[in-house]
Amino acid sequence: MLTVCHLYPDLLNLYGDRGNVIAFVRRCQWRGIPVRVQEVNLGQPVDFGAVDFLLLGGGSDREQELITADLQQRAPDLAAAIEEGLVVLAICGGYQLLGRYYRTLEGAEIPGLGILDLYTEAGTKRLIGNIAVEIELDGRKIHACGFENHSGQTFLGKVKPLGRVLKGYGNNGQDGLEGARYKNVFCTYLHGPLLPKNPALTDHLLQLALRRRGMEAGLTLLDDVFETRANRVMLRRLGIKK
Repeated sequence: MLTVCHLYPDLLNLYGDRGNVIAFVRRCQWRGIPVRVQEVNLGQPVDFGAVDFLLLGGGSDREQELITADLQQRAPDLAAAIEEGLVVLAICGGYQLLGRYYRTLEGAEIPGLGILDLYTEAGTKRLIGNIAVEIELDGRKIHACGFENHSGQTFLGKVKPLGRVLKGYGNNGQDGLEGARYKNVFCTYLHGPLLPKNPALTDHLLQLALRRRGMEAGLTLLDDVFETRANRVMLRRLGIKK
């Protein structure tokens, strides 16, 4: 059985981020793969080593401040699980928290977990709108779409980007990169929610989770006609040809 952990679902759930958990679970259930969801809030215990897929969503500055101290206490265990291949999807504020720090407009540095080599600086311009990103998954390129809304500008160190911006702003609106990727950690600014709009990415995360548990097997093909159509409509609106 696969275990899905939604970390701080009551605080980090901007723009329907919970839909990522729903999409992952449904695509398991449609294939007959046993799956359960564990929701973990402030102060509640979690064994990251027993988790197969972890969602760390986005939240407002206030909500991020509320969970920072709690998350710092969990950082060593989370870092160890990541090194062992835990599959993580971190979105927006959750993405920023995995980095080294967030620098405010006033110059103050708010420490992150330091798990990923990246940092974020507050910007004066809000980066908002629909976005399309080219992502490579096991040698195959997909065009993912979503919605971004952030003033923080993220810069990568020794981690790879999740993908290349085709339309929109991405990490900082300057270098043409979006998100970050380290081992089985996928970070992004794409809300929307991301996974229902991009089933190929969802299945990739699912395969990684199965592989980590020694359950390597080809996934049964699903009828993704509606998901694919919705993805293509958005890409066309953004002027991206497939």
